[in-house]
Amino acid sequence: MQITIVGTGFVGVVTAAVFAKFGNTVWGLNTDKEKTSILNQGKIPFYEPNLEELVNENLKAKRLKFTTNYKQAIPNAEIIFICVGTPSAPNGQADLKYLYAVAESIAPLIKNGTIIVIKSTVPPSTNTKIEQIIKKKTKTKFFTAAIPEFLKEGSAVSDAMSPERVIIGTLNKAVADKLLDLHKPLGGKKITMNPESAQMTKYAANAYLAARIGFINEIANLCEKTGADIEEVIVGLGADKRIGSHYWYPGPGYGGSCYPKDVKELSALASGLGEGDGLFEKIDRLNETRIPRLVEKYKKFSGGFKGKKIAILGLSFKPNTDDLREAPSTKFIPPLLKLGATITAYDPRAMKAAKQRFGTSISYAKDAYDAVTGADVLLLLIEWDEFKQLNLKRVRQVMRGNVFIDTRNLYDPGKVKRHEFRYIGIGR
Repeated sequence: MQITIVGTGFVGVVTAAVFAKFGNTVWGLNTDKEKTSILNQGKIPFYEPNLEELVNENLKAKRLKFTTNYKQAIPNAEIIFICVGTPSAPNGQADLKYLYAVAESIAPLIKNGTIIVIKSTVPPSTNTKIEQIIKKKTKTKFFTAAIPEFLKEGSAVSDAMSPERVIIGTLNKAVADKLLDLHKPLGGKKITMNPESAQMTKYAANAYLAARIGFINEIANLCEKTGADIEEVIVGLGADKRIGSHYWYPGPGYGGSCYPKDVKELSALASGLGEGDGLFEKIDRLNETRIPRLVEKYKKFSGGFKGKKIAILGLSFKPNTDDLREAPSTKFIPPLLKLGATITAYDPRAMKAAKQRFGTSISYAKDAYDAVTGADVLLLLIEWDEFKQLNLKRVRQVMRGNVFIDTRNLYDPGKVKRHEFRYIGIGR
């Protein structure tokens, strides 16, 4: 099939490369000339495992091309996927200006029977608004559908190649059949529903997973005050088949480009529909206050931060990405600096992004051991593999102080304490 992907960010590039892999001719369309040039050279402007290899494979096979020219990418497209950003507006609602701009730009160029798929995360009923915009600029017959993305940063290629499910939102059988045919090589369960349900499913999924993180952190708080251990509690919870042992992540809360944004937008949607002051607002509020509360706790545990050097391990919001959006580091570092600490940080992939974000306000290490040298406090924020088996004897020898803050419960407290550290984890 002839496919065009409008928006070549994280979702767009992955989607384009995967569809090209299965024999389709794919255009990736973006208005950023520099970014487009980089992509046509087979380089990826962000880190995602295995994506660069997949893009290069399809560029060489001439199944994938990137362009800034709408007239080049739109007229022959059978299916157009819109994958542009939908950031939250100041009131928490999804800002759809980029989506609307794309609709206006493609409207005069689409051919008869084109299927326009919204893959961006948007509120239910957005398809109707897009149809209204396009109909004002063309009399060409077209169709819209919603296929929300469920990609996880750090494993997006495998998620896209072997999805757990593909949700196709359309009430038109012919459109559904064509989209089912396009997704057939990907495997996974295929579910068709109306567009509004598809878009609500995306919000609901992310809000539920965010709620699990918020819930387990609340239980962890209680564990710390009662002598219970959150890791043992998780084992007990997991034995209940109704609950399961998956997706319990006690720690500094959820971050990244999706959960914070989607929970806020779902909360704003609920409020606009007269369902405000409910669960989604509470989930968001708990997450917003999580790290400030931890800063106060760690300040007390460490005897204050003024004049102390803190070694931060992990700057991205999760392993296997260089993405700093809503990362714990972005919420810990400013208050720690304000409290008088000096910070040396290290991350396996996010150092470039961190230098752009924090500049000279912090120092940057070449590896974990360089970061902890001379430090009074070790603050472990992200569970990168290389942080899971640090040589504790070596760490203790090069550190000036002995405070070990483990926000991911990567280490056995007893083992750490045997190396003469003062250890604090989450819910332990």
